[in-house]
Amino acid sequence: MEQFRQLGEAVGSLKALMVFRDEIRVNRRQCYLLVDAFDLAFDAVAEEMRSHLRFEEKPGKWRALEQPLKELHRVFREGEQYVRRCLEPGEWWGKAVALNQNSECVELHLHNLLWCVPVVLEAIENVAEATAGGDQEDIQKKRLVFSKKYEREWMEPELFQHKLGKLYLSSQELRTRLETAWKEDRWILSETIAEKASSGSRPLTKQENRLAQLLVGPKGKLWPSSVLVGSPDYQVRRRFGSGSVYYKEIQWMGETFVVKHVIGDTASLTNEISILSSIAHPNVMQYMYCFTDEEKKECLMLMELISKDLSCYIREVCSTRRKVLPLLVAVDTMLQIARGMEYLHSKQIYHGDLNPSNIFVKARNPSPDGYLHAKVGGLGLSPATNSKASSCIWHSPEVLLEQEQTGDGSSSSSSKRTEKADVYSFAMICFELLTGKVPFEDNHLQGDKMSKNIRAGERPLFPSQSPKYLVTLTRRCWHSDPSQRPSFSSVCRVLRYLKRFLVLNPDHSQPDPTPPPVDYFDLESSLSKRFANWARGDLLRASEVPFQMYAFRVLERERTSANVKERSSESGSEGASVCGDENACNGVLPDDDDTIATVVSADKSLPQKVTLDTNKKTTSARKADGKANKQSSGQNQKARMVRSPQLSCGRSVKMNSERQLQPVVMSPGRQKTSGHNSDT
Repeated sequence: MEQFRQLGEAVGSLKALMVFRDEIRVNRRQCYLLVDAFDLAFDAVAEEMRSHLRFEEKPGKWRALEQPLKELHRVFREGEQYVRRCLEPGEWWGKAVALNQNSECVELHLHNLLWCVPVVLEAIENVAEATAGGDQEDIQKKRLVFSKKYEREWMEPELFQHKLGKLYLSSQELRTRLETAWKEDRWILSETIAEKASSGSRPLTKQENRLAQLLVGPKGKLWPSSVLVGSPDYQVRRRFGSGSVYYKEIQWMGETFVVKHVIGDTASLTNEISILSSIAHPNVMQYMYCFTDEEKKECLMLMELISKDLSCYIREVCSTRRKVLPLLVAVDTMLQIARGMEYLHSKQIYHGDLNPSNIFVKARNPSPDGYLHAKVGGLGLSPATNSKASSCIWHSPEVLLEQEQTGDGSSSSSSKRTEKADVYSFAMICFELLTGKVPFEDNHLQGDKMSKNIRAGERPLFPSQSPKYLVTLTRRCWHSDPSQRPSFSSVCRVLRYLKRFLVLNPDHSQPDPTPPPVDYFDLESSLSKRFANWARGDLLRASEVPFQMYAFRVLERERTSANVKERSSESGSEGASVCGDENACNGVLPDDDDTIATVVSADKSLPQKVTLDTNKKTTSARKADGKANKQSSGQNQKARMVRSPQLSCGRSVKMNSERQLQPVVMSPGRQKTSGHNSDT
């Protein structure tokens, strides 16, 4: 209840700010939208709690709600920081330059809100079932109510919006506002500038006229460097970098920026500058404006200030604390990087040199949990000068093969700039995020020998305690066959649902945490066959997040329920063979991909007695000794987890070249001692 009270405080704080809503200086419509969406989210959560929970049961029984509500509270606080920044006093021109192209309102804050609300609603359902009491009829009624909500016929976007749009913040009105708020703010900006220009009290100065043209002008246009360096309040604080490309941290019109200084023929960079200036995503470094000096042959790219890269951050955190990043923080950072790459690939922009040194991070101000804001950088205008960053460990086998054949290791390599080569590099970043180690850092091989081993299929080894579901995801992404690697759109959908699983199961930091009940990539594969835009890899709109979360949940419940029934029906025989025991856990695996599911444990939202009762049957011969029966029952329950499909009896899982990345799920006891072989 304390977390819900804090949520109410956050909403109250936002409403207090909105007393001065007419004084919001930049992005006013987006701030209105954000506050209204938070208000709707709080009302939706409050109504579900009122409908399904009882206040008298809150002590101890609402614990499963704590982490989801804490996550929602963090989203509210980060949104409040955004509104405050748009509202706080300061130089109007500087604030307009810094924020007018910003897409964080919808693509960061509202995206996170629309992801978090379904997670909180699911947590409320889980608590409602757990607190239904000992009355079996009451429990069954609760489960029936929730099961009707997740029936497959509602798994269509239009029907979902009609039935559940209000609850999941996916109503047509809100979706329309998400699409139009940024455009409305651009119109308000142009109107404000027009008012300033026509004001009779004081005409615009020469510098203000230049800034007005800058703000309303087309993206990608090259502006005279005098607009920037000729400003009276332009001040260089420090320089870093060297060579033909270096950086300056500057103070300009009351705001802090970074200028990327490129020396060379600017005419040849015009097309590249135009592309880079069109980028606007919260998980990609933004090139706001570009200034040139034809005489000096130099180009100045105005960027936001983020001075620390992921490589330095991981090195500092892991060496100082002697432990890896919290799992939820690592997965959240992986999702942000994947979202940035999904956006770039939707624009046919391929990175070619994706590594931790080109991922820039900063701490999120209101978050005491170590959450980061990650942005993909290192795009264009800069040759690969960092030998460590350009090391072969970040490049895919096909890139290394072409480099060996052509003797060209530059960033212009054709295979280097492909979708699947970027996915491979992303997998190596995931390895470092999850383990705190640079890939292959313990390997004595370097240079050509390392390149040869990577092309032969060698990959970094995860520690044995690494979560198997994240190891599986990483291995899919660094698969030797590029065609077997998923797209970033698929990776984003799976990571969103994995993050939801971690929030609902905060015991993931324990020695023997609960694994996901099914393989989420199997769900992704089935859903991509059903929805054509998923298969095409279309860029996700924030308004589509609630339906994606709902579709995954519908399919997960179906798969988990089916597998629980199979275990129940096949475990009735006390003298079941080892082969039969395997099938009782695995179920029969059909050839149809739409029905394949890798079962790890029963979903907490489904009846737990099914699993417990079936386990009791297998230990009936030991009931003479009560204490021994308890011990053997606990051991048997662990033993009934899915076993390695290497037994000769029963239906085996095909491990041909197309299916070789099907995860091998082990019992918790075996997971502790087993290591990981490299993917080939």
